[in-house]
Amino acid sequence: MKYYSTNHNVPEATLQEAVVKGLASDRGLFMPERIERMPAGFFEDIDKMSFHEIAVCVARCFFGEDVERDALEDIVRDTLSFPTPVVEVESGIYSLELFHGPTLAFKDVGARFMARLLRYFINRGSDRRMVHVLVATSGDTGSAVANGFLGVDGIKVHVLYPKGKVSPIQECQFATLGDNITAIEVDGTFDDCQRLVKSAFMDEELNNRLLLTSANSINVARFLPQSFYYFNAYAALKSKGVGNDVVVCVPSGNFGNLTAGLIAHRMGLPVKRFVAANNANDIFYNYLSTGVYSPRPSTPTIANAMDVGDPSNFARILDLYGANHADVVSLISGAAYSDDEIADTIKECYERTGYLLDPHGACAYRALREQLNPGETGVFLETAHPAKFRDTVSSITGRDVEIPPRLAAFMNGEKMSVAMDKEFKYFKQYLEQLL
Repeated sequence: MKYYSTNHNVPEATLQEAVVKGLASDRGLFMPERIERMPAGFFEDIDKMSFHEIAVCVARCFFGEDVERDALEDIVRDTLSFPTPVVEVESGIYSLELFHGPTLAFKDVGARFMARLLRYFINRGSDRRMVHVLVATSGDTGSAVANGFLGVDGIKVHVLYPKGKVSPIQECQFATLGDNITAIEVDGTFDDCQRLVKSAFMDEELNNRLLLTSANSINVARFLPQSFYYFNAYAALKSKGVGNDVVVCVPSGNFGNLTAGLIAHRMGLPVKRFVAANNANDIFYNYLSTGVYSPRPSTPTIANAMDVGDPSNFARILDLYGANHADVVSLISGAAYSDDEIADTIKECYERTGYLLDPHGACAYRALREQLNPGETGVFLETAHPAKFRDTVSSITGRDVEIPPRLAAFMNGEKMSVAMDKEFKYFKQYLEQLL
């Protein structure tokens, strides 16, 4: 399988090149040259298959030509060491719980898969240089990537995060690990962190001296595996007898999660339509409404993992639909909510149903309730455990949110962060001293 750049100004790359490079040299994002449709029999039997069996079938469509069969099955099995259950919240509305992994966030799936796939290529390759993984995070990406790569030989991870704009628990999950993980506390926003990472990839001098790659959702090995749990969710709904007229609502920040769902849809997943839920960073919502994409600096909110003012994966969505606004809005609708509306949703849902939402899932739950039509089945993505936002959720609901033991263990570590100015010259100096 070859991978092309969304900017179409460079030759196609192999899977290994796309994974190791992360970002194409023309600043485009890699996309698979083809998206295969799953056979009808796959969907007829999907509710009888295990999560691993489903994911292996999907993974072969993208990675099967480049990764040995047994190795790919092992990578998938090792990645999916936890469930992604579908839980009924109220009649007709289900939560796809993606917080049962090691760092209690949906990004555990993509991060763990990428770490294992990158290790596979490193072990088979002739270039024995240290691989430096650069990742910008607005919250959960950093912890998922850091823990997915922790202790992997031949790889060093550098997590860039905005100072004071991630929750204390999120920060503990990547800033206390040490070993091959370095946390870099940037005096700026998530967009500044993302800009530093992209600038590093475009710096010819750095790339001639260091082997750099990204573990953000710009990397194909990060975002494509996220399609696995969309198929598994459909299988769960089908087994419950509610697999018809499915509407999926995705809390959206950098849009890798939604893009993975759109890829699954292109592969034949029977989803009627998607809803993209935003917080106050409503750039995509405005695009859906006007056809004009106007990025701007991000605004801090209580749903901080969605605080993105220029989402990278918008380029992939445009590419999927030929930049045709009418085609995009025919499948995707949007919504955007203030902090007060998010808080009201958390409180109302808990008091009425007993289900505890995190701020990101709350955006998706509210959008789904407002836009679901009679006869449709709605599923929203609950992307992080509420305990990761304990102070916020507790103050809203009046309930003391219990911290799971896995999360509590991170909080006992000592913070080890490198302070960084948001100007690229300082980040370049930091990288140069790694030689």
